[in-house]
Amino acid sequence: MARSGRSGLVFSSDKGRMCPKCGWPIDRCACSKQPSLPAGDGIVRVGRETKGRKGKGVTLVSGVPLAGEALKALATELKKHCGAGGTLRDGVIEIQGDHRDTIIADLEKRGWKVKRVGG
Repeated sequence: MARSGRSGLVFSSDKGRMCPKCGWPIDRCACSKQPSLPAGDGIVRVGRETKGRKGKGVTLVSGVPLAGEALKALATELKKHCGAGGTLRDGVIEIQGDHRDTIIADLEKRGWKVKRVGG
């Protein structure tokens, strides 16, 4: 089966799910494998949240102008710098505990505009 182009094909019994952007099967899609920078205003936001964590606080870092492996590497560096665990979920870095001051100082050294959000 040839590329679907602008036909709007989203599923093919031959190939399975099709990419809506390029028309290729999802497993061979080139546009989804290229990490794209998150759309934002260029301000990195650092806050603290306890919702859904049984009262345990985590520091959230969002709006970082990195994508893919670079964002993952930054999350690893921040966790090591804070001496805490954490994760990367949906482009938001979560670090266990309240490390806002440490993270803000580290991100400002990297040249990003950082804003403290929340209480």
